[in-house]
Amino acid sequence: MDARALGPGGPALSVIGLGCNNFGMRIDRRASHEVVRAALDAGITHFDTAEMYGSGQSEEFLGEALGADRHRAVIATKFLPRPADQPYEPGALAARIRQGCDISLRRLGTDSLDLYYQHYPDPAAPLEEALEALDELVRAGKVRHVASSNPTAELIDANAELATARQLTASVGVQVEWSLLVRAVEAEVIPAAARHGLGVVPYFPLASGLLTGKYRAGVEFPAGSRLASSAYFAAIATPERFAAVERLTGYAADHGHTLVELAVSWLLAQPTVTSVIAGATTPEQVLANAAAGSWPLTTDQLAEIDRILAGGPG
Repeated sequence: MDARALGPGGPALSVIGLGCNNFGMRIDRRASHEVVRAALDAGITHFDTAEMYGSGQSEEFLGEALGADRHRAVIATKFLPRPADQPYEPGALAARIRQGCDISLRRLGTDSLDLYYQHYPDPAAPLEEALEALDELVRAGKVRHVASSNPTAELIDANAELATARQLTASVGVQVEWSLLVRAVEAEVIPAAARHGLGVVPYFPLASGLLTGKYRAGVEFPAGSRLASSAYFAAIATPERFAAVERLTGYAADHGHTLVELAVSWLLAQPTVTSVIAGATTPEQVLANAAAGSWPLTTDQLAEIDRILAGGPG
């Protein structure tokens, strides 16, 4: 599988990454191990997890499954935010970052993290507190590269400027929700990432399953599916998006491809995108995800897709 570098001097990531948020939540230890092994066999080297996934089991299961093949993987994880119900005190966020790193290292069974994200911004803490703590971890050899998840454009700019001014370890990338159906980040966040040469890692590329074609307008969501089990995720299933899915499905079929292939290939055609995170609960899903980015979309085709999404003819 092809790989791309994440930002300036960042790690090389397989263009399809395995999202491990299902581990310990939707699938157990054995199934998680099977998914990881299938990913390695398919050439996936980018594994994305977080301290909060499965209350820590995601990191545990991933570390166990990689075992002696740890060297074949680029492990990305994220530290938990500072508790929102606790008033901010100087040093509280830095302590949370240091503690989170040690917890993740232990769960993953490794001596260093390849990519360490701030999962969510902390609006109460000074920017330098997070940057200094992360820089400390890099200098200690516990973390190789740092990045941010769910940042605003303003935060991307401020962090880059502060890192330069203070000679602190700079972010190499951002992780954001981005798909054919969820494109809000294109207005400000993606341009900010591009300004600073940061790589972009989209998550939820299939819009919580809406871009798989398994959901239909007016039809009850399948039992056990993400949209059936969570009102938060179900909110994406609007009539307008169902109509867009129908048009996109037809466009993909006319070109000999599936809707999933269109969704993933479209993201990989965006200039800033390094790797697309796709979750899986079975080895079969891993293989489908691994093959999904193989449609090299042309400039004309990208323009056609934009017209389809706007409701016009392709």
